[in-house]
Amino acid sequence: MKEVKTALVLSAGGMFGAYQAGAWQAIEKEFRPDIVVGASVGALNGMAIAAGCKPERLNERWLDREQSGDALRLFPNAGWRNGWFDPQPLREQSERILAEFVPQVPFGLVVVRLPRLNTVLVKYPNITAAHLQATCSIPLFLPSVRIEGKRFLDGGLLEKIPLWAALEMGATRIIAIDSLPQVGKWWLRAGTDIARMFKPRRRYPKDLDLTLIRPSGYLGDANDAVFWKKENIVRWIEMGRNDTAAALRGLVKVA
Repeated sequence: MKEVKTALVLSAGGMFGAYQAGAWQAIEKEFRPDIVVGASVGALNGMAIAAGCKPERLNERWLDREQSGDALRLFPNAGWRNGWFDPQPLREQSERILAEFVPQVPFGLVVVRLPRLNTVLVKYPNITAAHLQATCSIPLFLPSVRIEGKRFLDGGLLEKIPLWAALEMGATRIIAIDSLPQVGKWWLRAGTDIARMFKPRRRYPKDLDLTLIRPSGYLGDANDAVFWKKENIVRWIEMGRNDTAAALRGLVKVA
């Protein structure tokens, strides 16, 4: 009989990543994933979860503005010429996460390599603070990150939910949390759609055991996805917990 390996896959989403913290609150009561994979903010949450971070601790991180909200800080002279966000706070946050959390189960994150826009899976223990920074480096808003002579960008740029990476790591069952609805002005949505035209064509097994959990309500607009607001964080954590608990009730218990 084939061994069942359950992967938790966490999407990109900026501040909407707080929804994933709520989801983890519901998941942790039912099962512990055998594999954790994340892109962008999902990688930051994912590394903590793979290390056995208790839901209460993950929620605390999101509710603390210094630990989550200041990772995206506008430059004083923000604009297309100078860039919009200072990369240093994100780098510092990445270094703190790497120092605090040591994955206890297989963990992987996804980055996009320039200039050909190749998606790359990086597995722990090969993950550095630079990889954590790179997977959250949204094009035009944050600069690409140089790692061993190559440049890397946001892991959710081409595929917001890296299901393929979980399968590559040996998953036979996937619980995926999608915390990135389509938000923003038409030009931002158009830019995202254009970027995803370059995503690889992937073939997934027809019998793929996939549970995809999405927000049951409106999360917010593009500003909400970028700027920390405590009332939003509280609401998203609660929504993530409730949506995930409802989804898991409909499944055969996950061992």
